[in-house]
Amino acid sequence: MTYLLVIGTRKGLFTARSEDRRAWEVIGPHRLDAADYASMASVYAVGIDPRSGRILAGAESSHYGPSVWYSDDAGSTWHEPDAAPIVFPEDTDGSLTRVWQIAFGEEPGVVYAGVEPHALFRSTDGGLGFRLMRALWDHPHRPEWFPGAGGGAIHTVLPGLLASGDRSPDGMTVAMSTGGVYQTRDAGANWAPANRGVSAVFLPDGEPEFGQCVHKVAAAPNGVMYLQNHHGVYRSADPAGEGWTAVEKGLPSNFGFAVVAHPRRPETALNFPVLSQEVHLPPGNRLGAYRTDDGGDSWRAMTEGLPQGPYFGIVLRDAACTDGADVPGFYFGTRTGDVYAATDDRERWHQVAAHLPDVLCVRAAEV
Repeated sequence: MTYLLVIGTRKGLFTARSEDRRAWEVIGPHRLDAADYASMASVYAVGIDPRSGRILAGAESSHYGPSVWYSDDAGSTWHEPDAAPIVFPEDTDGSLTRVWQIAFGEEPGVVYAGVEPHALFRSTDGGLGFRLMRALWDHPHRPEWFPGAGGGAIHTVLPGLLASGDRSPDGMTVAMSTGGVYQTRDAGANWAPANRGVSAVFLPDGEPEFGQCVHKVAAAPNGVMYLQNHHGVYRSADPAGEGWTAVEKGLPSNFGFAVVAHPRRPETALNFPVLSQEVHLPPGNRLGAYRTDDGGDSWRAMTEGLPQGPYFGIVLRDAACTDGADVPGFYFGTRTGDVYAATDDRERWHQVAAHLPDVLCVRAAEV
């Protein structure tokens, strides 16, 4: 079996291949088109279609602007659609800043893009062209969504899933900074906030209906979700009311950006704490992942194979993932350009790459 890892960085897109998820061949930066400028684009979002194998990359070039590129040969060659794939309708006065999330729907060819400013787009042709999901853009709460420190964007898109843990072909959950978690039960015709129990320490009302600065949400196989907030780590735990329960015991900090759910076991997840909102360093200046195997009731450090000395890189919101294999692999990259991989059977991290530009996002798959 061959494993493919796609790595988006501040200066270009890289891929890595491995037969055993221990030794890796890293290639890149890839040229996204004929221009050298695009090779150095910032890649904030990548996705690997589980059916077709097509890779999509949301990249932002300082020269050409933002766009979506695609590869149908595992990253060897890249193409940009003839027409701009994501364009806001003229009456919205919106303009694409960047793509933050790429997710695939249940039907072949259906792709979703969460973007900045806060908006969600849908494609039915595999990501060559997208249309604005208007009901979310026109939501009465939108004027009160505001940019977090990293921008105002929809950064989590979970098709077919509700924050209550229910699965539905017409359901979807999204999360944004800053605005919180929203969900639809009717294929995007209506959207409602689902933030009960999640704090917003920077607002006068500590637990408002919306306005939380959610950093990332990850879904377990039974639909249970784990949420990393601006302050707080949560698990969805109330099917009747879409509520959230704090699950922070054993973590050195409740601040962070990334969280990954196990693809087979709903009680298992990985978290990557950051010291605080003021100090973006690993707690104790030591790189580490933390793992729960009891649904967040407790956490333990998972650090074997990681640097033992002072380390100053953190893991950003989309820079951690799993490959979904029967014995799953877990991956993360740091702002100091190091990428690591571990498998569920050993829990020892192996270095995939070192000294890349800041890692913004990673995605992995069996190919």
